[in-house]
Amino acid sequence: MFDLSLPPGAALAGKKGLIVGIANENSIAYGCARACRALGADLAVTYLNEKAHGYVAPLAAELGAAMLQPLDVRDAAQQQAVFARIAAEWGRLDFLIHSIAFAPKEDLHGRVVDSSADGFLAAMDISCHSFIRLARAAEPLMTEGGTLITMTYHGARKVIPNYNLMGPVKAALESSVRYLSHELGPKGIRVHAVSPGPLKTRAASGLKGFDRLLDEAILRAPSHSLVDIDDVGAATAYLCTPFARLLTGNVVYVDGGFNVMG
Repeated sequence: MFDLSLPPGAALAGKKGLIVGIANENSIAYGCARACRALGADLAVTYLNEKAHGYVAPLAAELGAAMLQPLDVRDAAQQQAVFARIAAEWGRLDFLIHSIAFAPKEDLHGRVVDSSADGFLAAMDISCHSFIRLARAAEPLMTEGGTLITMTYHGARKVIPNYNLMGPVKAALESSVRYLSHELGPKGIRVHAVSPGPLKTRAASGLKGFDRLLDEAILRAPSHSLVDIDDVGAATAYLCTPFARLLTGNVVYVDGGFNVMG
């Protein structure tokens, strides 16, 4: 059994979490970090490059992040440095949130059938396999179990016009979540994908016709409203708490119910 008497704001007290994917104050990863911090977690935060550092460093300071490290997920040495520092300073990791995706613009804006091999592989590597690599690095640090979470979108399961190449890539990511939950479950490590409705982030702005997606979400979702990064953050933080201890392998929709509509 677990403690149901935790006071508000303490469900993640003392837990150590790594947040990958904060780019600015509108990032989904930032909403997740804020929610986890509000529940008492200690955070390590990464940033992509020196250009991103200027945006991320003030947010990390606001979060009271114990660590701020560069991490381009294509750079094995940077990844090793992140986890080596976590091992040295914390000795463990309780949760990891992966909120990154990329596809070359020429492939993202074209038909899937016309996508280049290089573009497809780049999108798959950064958006999907990087989560697997981070899971592998986190596993030895999750000695008492833990939670791994990545971000997906409804276009993985249904055809969303203009989502294009990211549809197959996110479908692979969701499948990876199921397989990782099976493989890591015996160690008490839970794995989820969170699927937000469309919201205004820098990554989403790269999609053609994105404003139409927003309008359709408001029109068709039972809530008739858009989610924001705090909605996504609250749901994600819950999945990291002991209250979700027997939830794993799921795609958790945070979209006002849009996904249930025909």
